[in-house]
Amino acid sequence: MAEKQKDGFIMQAGILALAGILVRIIGILYRSPLVGIIGDEGNGYYNTAYTIYTIILLISSYSIPSAISKVIADRLAKKEYRNAHKIFMGSFYYVIVVGGVASAVCFFGANYLVGESSAKVLRVFAPTIFLSGLLGVLRGYFQAHRSMVQTSFSQIIEQIMNAGVSIGAAYFLMRLVADRDPSTQAVYGAAGSALGTGMGVAIALLFMVFAYSVNRKMFQRRREKDRHSETLSYGQVFGLIFAMVTPVILSTCIYNMSNALNLKIYCAIVENRYQYTEAQATLYYGLFSGKASQITNIPIALATAMSAAIIPTVAGTFGRGELESTREKIGEAIKTTMLISIPAAFGILALAKPVVFVLYPQRATVDLVSHILMVLAVTVVFYGLSTLSNAILQGTGYVNRPVIHASIALVMEALVLVLLLQYTSWNLFALAIATIVYSFLMCILNGFTMRQKLQYRQEYWTTFLLPTIAGTIMAAVAFGVYHGLYWVLFSQAVELTWTHNVICLIPSIIVAVLIYFVLVIKFGAITERELRNLPKGSTLVKIAKKMRLLKKK
Repeated sequence: MAEKQKDGFIMQAGILALAGILVRIIGILYRSPLVGIIGDEGNGYYNTAYTIYTIILLISSYSIPSAISKVIADRLAKKEYRNAHKIFMGSFYYVIVVGGVASAVCFFGANYLVGESSAKVLRVFAPTIFLSGLLGVLRGYFQAHRSMVQTSFSQIIEQIMNAGVSIGAAYFLMRLVADRDPSTQAVYGAAGSALGTGMGVAIALLFMVFAYSVNRKMFQRRREKDRHSETLSYGQVFGLIFAMVTPVILSTCIYNMSNALNLKIYCAIVENRYQYTEAQATLYYGLFSGKASQITNIPIALATAMSAAIIPTVAGTFGRGELESTREKIGEAIKTTMLISIPAAFGILALAKPVVFVLYPQRATVDLVSHILMVLAVTVVFYGLSTLSNAILQGTGYVNRPVIHASIALVMEALVLVLLLQYTSWNLFALAIATIVYSFLMCILNGFTMRQKLQYRQEYWTTFLLPTIAGTIMAAVAFGVYHGLYWVLFSQAVELTWTHNVICLIPSIIVAVLIYFVLVIKFGAITERELRNLPKGSTLVKIAKKMRLLKKK
């Protein structure tokens, strides 16, 4: 039982990560037909509006689950169930006010935040911000109880609804204006996609309300058994919420503001230097943010999930003064994240064009997007590590440090982007390099603070070096299998078709996964105990023993 509790957060993170990866895969899969419907211009309008929507969402409610789970987890660790519930209710009052104001700003201030065409799309996003705050409180409450199943399932049904409504609404709205000019049709299509986002959040909120109602009696029994005499006033509750939520929101906001700042800088410079129209600038930016970046976000889902799981865990151990246990859990989380992130980065580097062609088969942009993706591949590792280290600092009470680090990294990123766009012809590749600078600086600055404040010393050999060696070999094999199959099967074909690409890509991915699995075990990068602690770990151990990678006891 003690061992299970010790490593339970890895399992919970795994559940959330699997859901997160599935959500991102669904997102990628539906984006392809959606872009086919609304076109690259419509995709540009959507991503422009979505970038600003994301910033407003970050300020108002995006960080609520992480912040609330940390504050409530502190009380649950002390068995203060009544105070935990009071913080939960106070959080609802907080998001109703803040979310309502943010939605109004998004709707009425759209013309001041984005161009005229994208403003129409941004207004459709506005109600989603209010609903997201309510959803975030419920997710944070369950995460504080170290239960990720509800959040995971709600994310899946949210994305399924999002995908279905986005495609259907985009198609229907574009048909309504079929007799209008292409730009108007693109705007209506982008607005339909934004409507899908709102419907997804709405259905997820309904599910979380249902999940809470199912568990309500259990929560109530805990409160009734609570014998702590000290009860927080609502003034104290709001003080706790503001003390935790504000720096978390600021750090997450600045951490993600790079997208909005990149958009503004990119459009301003290329419209002036290359005489791009607004439509051309947003179209090109959409290739970067709506295609290449979306692919790198899939493996980063593990770091996001690990972050959600580790905040209440380290908040509990650190709050009880168990510093050694806290450091041990940090090490486990980082190692697990790197075991996935490093090979994912190498896999993207080796198979960038085949992956892009499967997901976004618009031939005119496949080469450009795949080259950008190859440059961005390393950010999978940097963003994975910086996302996780942000959560560690927040969970251990150093909530202001990520704010400072993100601000420094943001300034450096903006400086690099301006210089590259002004004095080189790298265009979208300048965005990719600036993104690398930002994510790398976050890793360095967060790592320095963890070393200074938590006396945490990162182990490098099995966490970074061995997975890198295994990932390099894996990538070479995957590249060879893909191109070898193409040469054997389709070398006489006039051109590479989507079907040919899939036939070559799937075996190369399967072989890559098997090769990496064998190598990390043979190299000693992961032990049997660590393998067993992963989701479906017992199955993985059985497979490893059948393959004679581990000794049978």
